[in-house]
Amino acid sequence: MPNDPAWTPEAVERGLDDFDAATLERLVRRANEEYWLLDRPTLPDPLYDRLVERLRRIAPESPVLRELGEPPPPGTPIDVKTAATVPPIRRFGAPVRHDRPMLSLDKVYDLHDLDAWAAKIDGAFMVMPKLDGVALAIHYLGGRLVLAATRGSGSLGEDVTRNVLEIPGVPRRIDADRLEVRGEVYIRLSDFRAVEASFANPRNLAAGTLKQKEGARDRIRLLRFAAWELVDDGFDTDEQRFERLRAWGIPTVEAEKVERAGLEDAIARWTDRRSEIDMEIDGIVVRADRLAEHARLGHTAHHPRWAIAYKFQGETGTTHVEDVLWSVSRNGVITPVALVSPVTLSGATIARASLANLTRFEQLGLRRGSTVEVTRRGGVIPYVERVVEPGDGPAFEPPDRCPSCGGPVGRRKIREAEFLVCERPEACTVARMRDLEHFARVLDMKGFGPKTLERMMEAGLVSAPEDFFRLRRFDLAALERLGEKSADNLLAEVERRRTIPLPMFLEALGIPHVGPKYARILAEHFRTLDRLRAVTREELVAIEGISEIIAGAVVEALAERAERIDALLEYVTVPPYEPPRPSAGGAPLAGKSFVFTGTLARMTRAEAQAAVAALGAATPAGVSKKLSYLVVGAEDRPSSKLRKARALVEQGAPIEILDEPAFYRLLDEARAAAGD
Repeated sequence: MPNDPAWTPEAVERGLDDFDAATLERLVRRANEEYWLLDRPTLPDPLYDRLVERLRRIAPESPVLRELGEPPPPGTPIDVKTAATVPPIRRFGAPVRHDRPMLSLDKVYDLHDLDAWAAKIDGAFMVMPKLDGVALAIHYLGGRLVLAATRGSGSLGEDVTRNVLEIPGVPRRIDADRLEVRGEVYIRLSDFRAVEASFANPRNLAAGTLKQKEGARDRIRLLRFAAWELVDDGFDTDEQRFERLRAWGIPTVEAEKVERAGLEDAIARWTDRRSEIDMEIDGIVVRADRLAEHARLGHTAHHPRWAIAYKFQGETGTTHVEDVLWSVSRNGVITPVALVSPVTLSGATIARASLANLTRFEQLGLRRGSTVEVTRRGGVIPYVERVVEPGDGPAFEPPDRCPSCGGPVGRRKIREAEFLVCERPEACTVARMRDLEHFARVLDMKGFGPKTLERMMEAGLVSAPEDFFRLRRFDLAALERLGEKSADNLLAEVERRRTIPLPMFLEALGIPHVGPKYARILAEHFRTLDRLRAVTREELVAIEGISEIIAGAVVEALAERAERIDALLEYVTVPPYEPPRPSAGGAPLAGKSFVFTGTLARMTRAEAQAAVAALGAATPAGVSKKLSYLVVGAEDRPSSKLRKARALVEQGAPIEILDEPAFYRLLDEARAAAGD
């Protein structure tokens, strides 16, 4: 079918409502072959879902609907008892027959359809993110993990036990005789970024790694497992099954129990959190909590009637490449970015999309006018996933000189990918500017914006982060359009950071992969900067949540930045880390959320966030209708956060907008209630 005239996303979209059953069957079979066997899907997921749903409506008995999923491997299927007697290495890749079929989920795309489905359910619901990974069944016999198999066709999967035994967090033994656990194998987005050059997306990498027969151990350790079902009828509710899984030490998908009246709020909550979740999710799963409902409703040949997937829309689309820019980072890496014709994805207009690195850029072979598929991974960062049509414009070529300083460029292999780099980043204005901007932003030093930093660099006042602490009043006051008052304000910001908390110091160093989350984890485990500078990869990997890639980056970066650290320590103090004390009276702000905008007089924004977090509150990144408080400091004009909060309040959202004195009164009351 190589020249099938219907085989483009645009043609399928146009003809979807007019295709007959035979055409739909042909197209679905081709889509399955591209996805499962060739690993080069033409159709984006939402369009494929609609294609299958159209076939299901007009030909519900079509045999193609029973062929969805991965074709099983050849051979005689094995079962749990057989697996217990044969070493995993000898049966790797063999077909496995599932005792109960691993069914797909039916899908809805809006709250109206979700509510119509929920009306058929009696009782509460379990709500959880829908991980975009590889479905897996794990079997324990006599308390020992004896078999792990992919979903495959639903009835027949593939033995991958040998590799699953190496996945961090999956227990090899549990205190139970015989059971089956089902869940998802995935790769965290933070881990994927280090190896994304050779793979289209985290799911493809997870699937390939899970099935590799001669795979590298470090790649297998990128995998993670999260359970979403315990195949056991000895419970009354889904919630009880999740509790039992966690009691056995088996990682589970984060899930919450909600009543029907709270279902829409739960969907909104998970949708808002999508950008914060360190894994690719493509929707939200809603399941009946009462297992009696599972039995009453049963299932079709394709999906259970007691569960459904609320799918995100618009996260993938096609557009045209207009140009390619090359952006210089703070460490001199030069990254390609595609300028594309504006396209709306996940409610945002996208005009730029990442090309990741030089390897990925060359693999794509972009031309001016190329039609490309763009995806917002995790609903946030737009990426060019693949070329749909090559286009006939001139091919884009990488620069032979640094776009910033005009200096020579080279190629550097960083793990799986090649990157274009400026060979003299210490003399590259843009690289040094980005480095200084990062340092000032993490330390929350107000006033050191790009224009001010540019003037300071031109005057020779700063070229490295330690130069901030050498600044003098008369040097700054002499800068064009600055003056004495502004100079005093800048120096006051610097003086506030003569003592830097360890997590903030680590983040400010610009270590790859180390943002606020991992900086805090490192500080909690090692407590002092001296201890961290002597840490080994092995010590880091032993920490839950630290992958080998992150461990390697930390060790290498601390060694490479040794001179910078020493220079900074001549001017600043990094005291031992002390974890926040638990409040004596509990968490009086539990269930509340705070967002801050503008400049606070008595504390930095980071300190304010830490203060409310210590009292149980959440500090999301943005304003949503679920926000409890927006705290507004000094602003030259209303910020976008304040404007959005006011608009939501007008629509009925229960957001309280606090000025700084009102916030401190609330904070003092909460501390008093906690006994602090």
